[in-house]
Amino acid sequence: MTFVCQSCSTKLQIDDDKAPSGAFSVRCPKCKSTVNAGITSPASDQSATALGGSPATENPRYDQISAPAYQMSNVTPEPAATTNEEMLRLLMNMLGKDSSIGVGNSTARPSWNKRKALVCTAPQYREPIARNLSENGYQVYVAEDTRQAVETMRANQLELVLMEPQFDAAEQGAAFVVREINVLRPAQRRRLFFALISPSLRTLDAHAAFLNNVNAVVNINDVGELPKILDVAFREYNELYRELNQALSLSPL
Repeated sequence: MTFVCQSCSTKLQIDDDKAPSGAFSVRCPKCKSTVNAGITSPASDQSATALGGSPATENPRYDQISAPAYQMSNVTPEPAATTNEEMLRLLMNMLGKDSSIGVGNSTARPSWNKRKALVCTAPQYREPIARNLSENGYQVYVAEDTRQAVETMRANQLELVLMEPQFDAAEQGAAFVVREINVLRPAQRRRLFFALISPSLRTLDAHAAFLNNVNAVVNINDVGELPKILDVAFREYNELYRELNQALSLSPL
């Protein structure tokens, strides 16, 4: 059994035959913090460490297919209108200035600059989530299996990954998605918002998000309000990294 200290990120390992059958606690030998173990988290990397090769690398490159971009049916697309505020923000970004000066909320995104989102859920949740996000200004990709999810994460500069624990359960898809995120360098990880769709956890429960190593948690019963929930989550996330982003001349997510 392998698990990680939440305080110092030290990986700890205990022989399976010596580990208790239920939940237990151990003391980290490095930082002396108490580490809770024996509880499987849907977004932990414990199962991913033993999965072997990634589905996106097992076969030749020509076999790789990214998740398709979601297209709403029976909807006539309207031409995007660029407002004066958006033009001002674009101009100020080009001049290397703070776009929040005189244009309202600095976390607001212009209509032509859509967040790229990858949906990794069980089949029954894909259409309503993808349609809801697409109708609210996201460029959505829907992964039907683990291979599509991994390839899309590597081929696109995504800003949002939504994962539900039963995604491609036969191939342990959730574990592979988590592993792809966990191997990102810190600078890359900060530019990706990872949200867990949960049947049991409370929406925007910060403690649950921390325990599951994600940026936000959304209860499956609240997916109808997903865009509004994400607006709140992104606003808090961008505020957390506001000074760092400004120092690095990076725009908010």
